[in-house]
Amino acid sequence: MAVAVIATGVLHELLPTDFVLSSRWVYLAFLGVFLVVLIVGDPGRIDRQRRWLRLTTGAMLGLITLVTAFSAARLVVGIVTSQQFTDASQLLTIGAIIWMTNVIAFALWFWDLDAGGASARAAGSGVVAPAFVFPEMHLTQYVSADWYPKFVDYLVLSFNTALAFSPTDVSAVRPWAKLMMVCESIVSLALAALVIARAINIL
Repeated sequence: MAVAVIATGVLHELLPTDFVLSSRWVYLAFLGVFLVVLIVGDPGRIDRQRRWLRLTTGAMLGLITLVTAFSAARLVVGIVTSQQFTDASQLLTIGAIIWMTNVIAFALWFWDLDAGGASARAAGSGVVAPAFVFPEMHLTQYVSADWYPKFVDYLVLSFNTALAFSPTDVSAVRPWAKLMMVCESIVSLALAALVIARAINIL
């Protein structure tokens, strides 16, 4: 999870200034502070169930989502108005960066919200029913007895949703999870369609 958050900061640095919500160092500084607080408060496998840690995680994910949404909206407006892009390679690069950041953002939300959060899953509390059903939950002979979904599982889920525009091997069984997958598919489809169409037009 920490690597994924750092990746969003690195990708943010690669965007042109017009696609950045605020000063670059401000965003990176906030991400750094959030990560330090979370790592100090719950080092290791993230299994401490504390309300302030959940709130801190939520605030960090909200920031990542806000910044990503601004960049995506700026890209869509730039494409629709045809006022900015004259280089197809630059457009494709910006589109790919925003698409990847969007995938990570949704993966982080899936990871944080499913089955009561990462700490609840690690502790095996089972208080909150899972929102996603992974193949490993049924194919128990291929995994250890204490298996539970980790961040990489949600990253793959998010990537497949953004790429296939539909569920693949993981099923959403809660309404909020289904709606989030729909939202990610819509965002991904809109970005891909607009960016590719505009790039072809430029060429």
